[in-house]
Amino acid sequence: MPILKPSYGEREKDFMSRCMGDDKMVSEFPRRNQRAAVCKTSYQEGSKMSDDVMVSDEIVEEEGEFESKFIHMDLKAYGDDDEDEENKGSFSGYGSIFGNKDLGNDVVEAGAFAKSLRRRKPKQVKLLWQHKQDMPIGVFDKITEDGEGLAVQGRLALGTQLGRDAYELMKMGALDGLSIGYKADPNKQGYDSRRRRRMLKEVDLMEISLVTFPMNPKARVSSVKGEAWTIREWERFLRDEGRLSHSESKACAKAVINTLTEQRDAGGSEEEIVALLGNLASIFKPKSSE
Repeated sequence: MPILKPSYGEREKDFMSRCMGDDKMVSEFPRRNQRAAVCKTSYQEGSKMSDDVMVSDEIVEEEGEFESKFIHMDLKAYGDDDEDEENKGSFSGYGSIFGNKDLGNDVVEAGAFAKSLRRRKPKQVKLLWQHKQDMPIGVFDKITEDGEGLAVQGRLALGTQLGRDAYELMKMGALDGLSIGYKADPNKQGYDSRRRRRMLKEVDLMEISLVTFPMNPKARVSSVKGEAWTIREWERFLRDEGRLSHSESKACAKAVINTLTEQRDAGGSEEEIVALLGNLASIFKPKSSE
């Protein structure tokens, strides 16, 4: 469907009102914030084509609607007999992946969280269960932007039943989704009409939830203290840190898992297993660049 265009001499405020209420636009873009981004971009593109005709106003700023965006996470955990009791229940992963189109046709741009993170400390961003505001399940110790997306480190409240339930489900792999809850100012969004994507340039991060079904398949929990590494995590480690090929890392990962399993089944002590892992780490230690 062709996107609504501004009329000759139409002011921005008038066009936004007309565009937001247009029946076809509402049908095509039922989510209000996405429709606002489409209308805003349409007016801006029209202004560029005829600066002498279009009259640009400041849109009356309205508070962005609360939205949520699901993300899926890889899971790593250590056994309940892990000596590091202090870190038990901790996890890490990505709450958002930059430049990746999610199932709602939204793309979060790099830097979108920067202003919000300067204003709000990690523990002020709530860690919730399935976006239920009356069901907090822990706290975030660290939230930062890196080259991939919104990196998070959190701790589940293992002193609560819900925290323990979430912890067990995460260790099993039954729960590995993250979803961000945020507000997006319509003036801080864009719309790529060619690829039909809303571009989120700046968002106000309110909460991050553990969820069952994510909207963004690439946003996942990457680590949960409480369980041993999976074969896939060993493959990734051997590829990234050991610089092995895909086939080599698969073969080596299988060998590592088998060796560790045999060591434990044979009653090997924790010291022997740690020594084995230490030897492995020294073999695959990244070479410094010369």
